[in-house]
Amino acid sequence: MSKQNENYTDLDEFRNLFARGLPILMYHKLGKPRGPLGFLYVSPRLLERQLRELKENGFRGAPLKEEELLSKEPGRIVLTFDDGYQNAFDLGMPLLSRYGFRAIQYIVSGRIGGQNDWDFAKGIRPERLMDEAQIRDWLAAGHQIGAHTLTHASLTSIPPDAAREEIAASKKALEDRFGIPVEHFCYPYGNMNQKVAGMVEEAGFRTGCSTRFGVNNPKVPRFELRRIIARYRSRSFRSVIGSVLRTAKLARPTFKA
Repeated sequence: MSKQNENYTDLDEFRNLFARGLPILMYHKLGKPRGPLGFLYVSPRLLERQLRELKENGFRGAPLKEEELLSKEPGRIVLTFDDGYQNAFDLGMPLLSRYGFRAIQYIVSGRIGGQNDWDFAKGIRPERLMDEAQIRDWLAAGHQIGAHTLTHASLTSIPPDAAREEIAASKKALEDRFGIPVEHFCYPYGNMNQKVAGMVEEAGFRTGCSTRFGVNNPKVPRFELRRIIARYRSRSFRSVIGSVLRTAKLARPTFKA
């Protein structure tokens, strides 16, 4: 392709890009795509295929931490889930365990055990969010959590004082509830600017994940980390033929496990 596909479906198109830095994949919901934002769903079958392919090609699930961002070791990948959906817990955690990957859930701290009420006005159906017991199980399995504000607020669309409260209070709420440092933040809707990034740093976070496309290296600002959304491939004729050809290929190892 002349232009890099910005949605991750399989490894084939992304080998060269992944070799240039630390990739961070972005997931939201697991299950059958439905509703106005169906692209935010990934089926368990597709997730399993992606994890198996990564493992067979020598990738390991790296924790989100500064050492990983600075390292040049090949074969690392960070898996992130936004919003803390229960379906990501129910359907995703067994697959992550089976293939030996760790992931980070970005939790909307004021909605634990609730629903995605920030989506209702768009006609998006309610989905259950992980409750406290499930988040504790997630942590006990070796995964991470990060903060995703108190209410899933668009931080560039509210007054600065309100944005600062959404950021700082979400960190404190998670730390008080789970008794662990919460060092990583994710911007709802990907909406951020330099002022918001500064608030995240001032609140004591170590990183901030955006929705900007690309991989990460020491030159990428820690509060503007790039991610690649994982989703279904476009159903155009060209993409279907490409998928068939990719499936027919033998695996081409890039890294040694």
